[in-house]
Parts: sequence; structure tokens; C-alpha cells
Amino acid sequence: MMISDAIGKLGTETAFDVLARAAKLSAEGKDIINLGIGQPDFKTAPHIVEAAIKALQDGHHGYTPARGMPVLTQAVADDIARHRGVAVSPNNILIVPGGKVTMAFAMMLLGQAGRSILYPDPGFPIYRSMVAYTGAEPIPYSLPEDNGFSFSADEILSKIRPDTSLIILNSPGNPTGGMAKPEEIEALVKGLEAHPDVVVMSDEIYSRLTLGDQPFVSLLGYESLRDRLIILDGWSKTYAMTGWRLGWGYWPDGLIDKAERLAINIHSCVNAPTQLAGVAALTGDQSPVETMRQAFIKRRDLVHAGLNALPGVSSILPQGAFYAFANVQGTGISAAALQDGWLSQAGVATIAGTSFGAAGEGFVRLSFANSEANIARALERMGDWLGQRGT
Repeated sequence: MMISDAIGKLGTETAFDVLARAAKLSAEGKDIINLGIGQPDFKTAPHIVEAAIKALQDGHHGYTPARGMPVLTQAVADDIARHRGVAVSPNNILIVPGGKVTMAFAMMLLGQAGRSILYPDPGFPIYRSMVAYTGAEPIPYSLPEDNGFSFSADEILSKIRPDTSLIILNSPGNPTGGMAKPEEIEALVKGLEAHPDVVVMSDEIYSRLTLGDQPFVSLLGYESLRDRLIILDGWSKTYAMTGWRLGWGYWPDGLIDKAERLAINIHSCVNAPTQLAGVAALTGDQSPVETMRQAFIKRRDLVHAGLNALPGVSSILPQGAFYAFANVQGTGISAAALQDGWLSQAGVATIAGTSFGAAGEGFVRLSFANSEANIARALERMGDWLGQRGT
């Protein structure tokens, strides 16, 4: 078979590998506490589920417009106005089957051999994977722990080259739980005035899941950037709808038609019942979102205290999402070895920081999208395992 060379450039998402291994161990009878997978442990709110059932019963079984049902693109535009304070046209919204599609489309439109794309390291692994797939050169920038896992505008600006076509940003961040500092965002936007051809993709999928006093700042708030800005967001994290596969992207006038053409060629449209569930999520009762956020704050505090009590482990306070990026350098054990030992011997699934880039060595990601009781048990097991090794 003459398989394309490009497929060999794709990486993977280790969280799914760990999930499969954890599931296998569970099937074998081992008690596994999963702090690895990045999805809320809450169920989708009943009014959202009911909207999908009603859509099926009402006969919404056919194709929809490639950009999304007008009732949904309008609901997204209204939601942007509510939560980001920016008026946008529903004509600039593309509904897609999951947030990854927005990032893939962005890189397919802007990446090719002879170009470079900047991405965060540590960062969501599919960024680098899809950049490499397009043939573009992936250029990492750092998210230092001592800067709250925020980027430095000066560093990003210093890495822009004549062949740079795209910069990828993510705040609140996966895997770090950090948030970009407002002053760094301001400096970056100002500095990009000297680079008018560079597009920015801002991954804001965790925008509603802020956990501290630091404010979420959307790049949409900067009018000077709006004509070359792609926003990635969706329903998966905010509304506990990971398995529904529903996301949206904001695309500027110069890119929306091209993104729609990719949609037509690749997936045609998103299924109608899921889209109508998305309308119910955005326009209905928002209290489940706040209930979940408050639960994550309590769990965050539990994880933060527990990690800092472990020998050789430290963690700064996560500001968003539902992840702690624990510094494990003091244990003298590699991130991969900790991931393996905690899973196979302690029964706790975590993700090695190296799964999120080379800069993740010395760190382990824990998802606190699990119950307080399970988190407490997991931390105890992790500490016992470290104690048995004399750490």
C-alpha cells in the first residue's frame, strides 16, 4: 500500500493511551482512580439531553447548512456577546464536530512546507501533531512555571520569522491550568502590529472554567486583531458534553469561506439533534456550569494542598481548566516513570508532562475532574508509593 508520508508525521494524545491502559487494568479487577483523562465527570444537564431527544422525535434527521443551523450560529454569536462583550456576526461562526476540527482546519489553511507555526510547549499535543502533518515547521515557545505558566510576549515576538503564518495560544491552558497574563496579551497584540500577515488561533475551550481571581481575556476583545483571528471554543468542557462532539470556531471574513469549504469536503455538517442540544445549552439554565465550576474550585484546592504535601512534589495553584501540572523534579524520578508507577503499582492514572512536549519533563498532569473522595484516595496512594521508594 502506498500510504502518504504525511501520516507518519502525526503524533497522538497519550491521555487516550493511558485511559485504555487504565480500563484494561480495571477490567482485570484492579481498583484504578483516573486522574488522567481531561473530561468533566458531570453528566450533561437534563434540559440539553431533552432538547436532543425532542429534535429526533420532531424529525430533525437530515443535512443542515455546512456552517451550522442558523438558530445555533446566532446562539453562539449571542453567547459571545454575553460572555466576551464583543458583537460578532453569526456569519463568522462555523459549527464543527469537536474543537479539534477548528484547530485542524486552521493548520490546514495556514500550514505547508516552507512555513512555520508557533505553539506552546508544554501544550495540547495535537497542536504540534497537526502542524507537522501540514509540512510546516513547529516552533515551540515556553510557558514557564515561575511565570504562572503564562507565555512571554517578548519570547513569542522574538520567534516570529518571515515564514511564520500562525501563532497558537491557549488560555486557560491544558495541561498547565495556567492563564495568560493580561499584560502579556496586551504586549503581544501590540507587537503583532509589526507582523500583519501572521494569523492567531486562540484556543479558548476552557474560557468559562476560571478558578481564581485572574480574569479570562479573550483575544476577540482586540479589534485590531479581529481580521486575522480564529477562536476555538465549544460545548465539551463547559457543558460536560465531550462525547457529543460539538464545537464552534470564529473565523474572520478572509477565512470563513475557506473553512466552510473544508467542512463541506470533510464532514458535510454536524448532526442536527446535537446542534439543537447546543442551542439549549447556550440559551437555557446556566446554573449547572456554575455548579461544576465551584466543584472544580474545591477539588483544585484539595489537589493543590495534597500535591504540595507529597515528598519531592510541588504545584502552583491552577487558575483555570481542571488540571494541575505538578513539578516532580524533587522526586528524582522521570515523568514517564512516575506515570507508569502510579498507574501500575498505585492504581492512579496520571499523564507524564512529556506527553505535552519536551518542556514537560519534570512535570505530571493531574485532572481533578473526579470526586473529592477519589482525589483524596489517589493522593494518599501516590504518597505511599513515593514513600516506598524512599523519595
